[in-house]
Amino acid sequence: MKFGITSSKVDEIGLISHAENLGYDYCWVTDSPMIRSDPFAVLAQAARQTQKIRIGTGVAMARRRLAPVTANAIATINRLAPGRTFLGIGTGNTAMRAMGQRPMGIKAFREYIEVVKTMTRGEEASYTLDGVTHPIQFQNPEFNYVDVEHPIPIHISGFGPRAQALAGEIGDGMITGIPRGGSFSQAMGNVRQGAAKSGRSLDDGFETFALVNILMLEPGQKLTDEAVIQQCGSAIMANVHYLVDWVKETGNPVPDYMLPFWDEYIAFHEKRDAERAHLKMHQSHYSFLDPEEARFITPEMIKTFTIAGQPEEMVEQLRELERQGLNAINFMTPLDQQYRLIEDLARNVMSKM
Repeated sequence: MKFGITSSKVDEIGLISHAENLGYDYCWVTDSPMIRSDPFAVLAQAARQTQKIRIGTGVAMARRRLAPVTANAIATINRLAPGRTFLGIGTGNTAMRAMGQRPMGIKAFREYIEVVKTMTRGEEASYTLDGVTHPIQFQNPEFNYVDVEHPIPIHISGFGPRAQALAGEIGDGMITGIPRGGSFSQAMGNVRQGAAKSGRSLDDGFETFALVNILMLEPGQKLTDEAVIQQCGSAIMANVHYLVDWVKETGNPVPDYMLPFWDEYIAFHEKRDAERAHLKMHQSHYSFLDPEEARFITPEMIKTFTIAGQPEEMVEQLRELERQGLNAINFMTPLDQQYRLIEDLARNVMSKM
C-alpha cells in the first residue's frame, strides 16, 4: 500500500517536502479555482523543493483548460520533476459546481484524455476546437521546454461506473473514493469491463488510488468528541455535498447509508442555500467544518465515511483494501491540522504496514 497526501496552498510547499521526509509516496495537488491555489503553480514549486516524492494533480479538471494546455502544463512539470510526475484528471465536480456549472460529459471527457495522452507521449494528436480539426504536436523538442521523454501516467478519476470503466479502457490508473465511488470491488468490476472493451490487461502497471477519510482515535476518545468531529467533519461533508448534486441531477436513488439524515439535510440546504447554493455548499470543501453543518456529523456518519479507530484497527482496514487490490490511498486534512495529522499517520499506521 502506498500513501499520499493532498496539498493545495501555494505558500505551504513545506508540507510536501515534510511528507517526503516522513516517507509518503506521492502528493496530489487539487484543482478548484474558486477555492484553492492554481495547481500547476503549486506543482512547479513542489518540483523544485522535493527529490523523490511523486507529484501531480489530484485531480485536474478537464473543463477548465483546453486539452493541449493541460498537456503542456503537466509536461512542463515533468521537465522539473522527470519520471515522478503524473496527471490525475476528472470531469470537474466541485471545481465546476463552485462556479455554478456542470461537470464535463463522459464522451467529451474521453476525447479530451485522448488528446492529452497522445501529446504527452510526444506524438501528433488530432484536435478539434469550435468544429475545426487540425493535427497538433509539441514543437521544438530540442529546446526542452517540456519533457515527454519520461512517461507521464494518466490517472482517471472515476466515482461512477462509466468513468471507472473509462479508466480501465484508456487510463494508466483509476482514482475513486470510498464510499461515494461505491465499494472498491464494485469500482474494479467497472474497471475490468473497460479493460475488456479495449482488449488490454491490467497487469501492465495499472494503478488504483482511493481518496479516503482518515480518523485516528487517541486512547479514550469517542466519536462524539468535539475534537473528533472537527478532524473528520469537513471531509465527510464534502462527500455529502457531492451526493446532493449527484442525486438531484441524475435522479438516482439516495444511497442507503445517507437515508437516516437525508431529508433533514436537504431541508436545511434548501432553506440556507436557496439563492447561492453553488457558492455556499462547496465553500468548506475539505478545508474546514461549516459550523452550521456540524450537527450532521454523527457517529454513524463517521463510521460510514471514514477509516477510523485506533492505529491497529486502521491498519487492518487498510490491509483488507490492499487484499482487494487497492494500491494507494490519499486523504485530505483540515488546514489547521494538516502537519500533525500526516505525522500521526506516518508514525502510527504507515510504519506498521
